[in-house]
Amino acid sequence: MTNNSMKLLFLSTMLVGTILSISSNSWFGVWMGLEINLLSFIPLLTNSSNLMMNESSIKYFIVQAMASTMLLFSILLIHFKSSVSWEKMVVPYMMISSSLLLKIGAAPFHFWLPEVMNTLSWNNCLILMTWQKIAPMMVLSYCIKVEEFMFFIIVTSIFIGAMGGLNQTSLRQVMAYSSISHLGWMISALIISENAWEMYFIIYSMLSAITVFTFKKMNLFQMNQIYSSKILKTEMKFMMFMTLLSLGGLPPFLGFLPKWITIQLLVENNMTFLMSTMVILTIITLYYYMRISFSATIMTYTENSWSSSIKNKKLNFMLPIMTMISTMSLMCMSTLVSLF
Repeated sequence: MTNNSMKLLFLSTMLVGTILSISSNSWFGVWMGLEINLLSFIPLLTNSSNLMMNESSIKYFIVQAMASTMLLFSILLIHFKSSVSWEKMVVPYMMISSSLLLKIGAAPFHFWLPEVMNTLSWNNCLILMTWQKIAPMMVLSYCIKVEEFMFFIIVTSIFIGAMGGLNQTSLRQVMAYSSISHLGWMISALIISENAWEMYFIIYSMLSAITVFTFKKMNLFQMNQIYSSKILKTEMKFMMFMTLLSLGGLPPFLGFLPKWITIQLLVENNMTFLMSTMVILTIITLYYYMRISFSATIMTYTENSWSSSIKNKKLNFMLPIMTMISTMSLMCMSTLVSLF
């Protein structure tokens, strides 16, 4: 009971920190909100019975503290040179952007995200992939500019997200690299339209929640566990892979809708080369999702002695409903768009 009340307290303060960052009208208020958010999330990561989780919380704290220091230094630099216009202040702009990109784990500042996520619980992984990105990305939208620096971040994020997930055996690291790849798309949507970013983020968060809920329900952490017929029945595998392919952005699933809109907006703004590069690199991400899906559906074996204690879970009614949401919603959305 005490543990639950403590979690509720820190989740509440994490919510307050995010809202403070978004609604603040000064850079100092933004920094303070991000710090409250960070200090509320750290206690949720710690676990007295798991030393690896404590190590991850220390790594996360060091990286976030470094990003916050960099952000505060950039803010001071802007105030000291307040007579100079914002457009000419390339160094403070790049420093603020870099500190916020480090906070969300976009490439090439991604080095900490897969390592931290590899030992977290699924609930904390979901918070790190979704909620913890809201405040930094909203703040990034205040100062984002269309230039080579952001194009480099977008392409690098999608490339690292695609290549990093190819040889992973941990499902949490696969989700981490997938998150890095989606960050590239979200930043490109943010450059064009804040509404497009909001829609992308909502759909990405929903699909991530469905995927994480499925992995948590089935107690899956490693790739090998998916292949075992003892743990997963065929219908459960089918539903899980439908959600994974939707998260990867395969048409006609819901995950393709935000990518579709982002592609259209980039073409309308004469960013055809950037769009083509993003699509080509995203195909690699989709490839390793499809490889997992096809291999695990066709291949089955029962020699996983380390996972034999995991009992086969019953197919509960929530998973089919959520899978239907992640797969069929694109058709509903397309119908609504064509009508209105």
